[in-house]
Amino acid sequence: MEFEILIYITIFLTLAAFVHGSVGFGFPMIATPLIAMFTDLQTAIIYTLIPTLLVNILSIRSEGNFFEAVKKFYPLAILAMIGSAIGTQIIIYFNTDLFKFILVFVILLYLFFDYKKVEFPFIRENPNISKTIFGIGSGIIGGLTNVMSATLIIYVLESKFTKKEIVQSFNICFLFGKVVQIILFTCAGIFTQTEISQSLLPLVFISIAIFVGIKIRNKINPVAYAKMVKGVLFLIAIALFIQTI
Repeated sequence: MEFEILIYITIFLTLAAFVHGSVGFGFPMIATPLIAMFTDLQTAIIYTLIPTLLVNILSIRSEGNFFEAVKKFYPLAILAMIGSAIGTQIIIYFNTDLFKFILVFVILLYLFFDYKKVEFPFIRENPNISKTIFGIGSGIIGGLTNVMSATLIIYVLESKFTKKEIVQSFNICFLFGKVVQIILFTCAGIFTQTEISQSLLPLVFISIAIFVGIKIRNKINPVAYAKMVKGVLFLIAIALFIQTI
């Protein structure tokens, strides 16, 4: 890959890490569409694999009780991993720019549900069924677009998770999903030594950015900041849509 594009990728990953650190999630949702504006969606996903693993681990540790969190949320994470495997296999065998439209749709769907405060009482009334549906469904969407949180957030909010539980559950699901994606992309000969080496380059900047984000998480106006992030997401989605058509 051209050195200039690698510089852009590093900048986008660092920015996404800062946002993720400050709100607890959002790394792939910010990084993927930005990178996809310069590459195809599969390449954007590949270059976020290792950075996402790092971001997820640091985020879970920042909330404390790492292994207890994994023990608590691993059933949901396993379902998300199964879905991620399905979505990843699809994008491996049918790599097309049309998947960028799915990414745009998922981002806009997330923003719509957030704005309208749509409620799903079915989730609270049927916890086991809803966990399966949203776990696997979020994994499939995550495998296809790298944006699992767009649908997963509906489940965790309706399940009345605390802020700490939301951060931990999101990052554990992402972590399991990234592990299976790395395995599948590697087995398909797509995630090679070259991609691995280039993915390692931004890790220092990402680590610094996420720690800075975590430090200021409780010092910024969460409402205003959330609105700003959502506004940026909307602009990214529109720009990606225009570019793809």
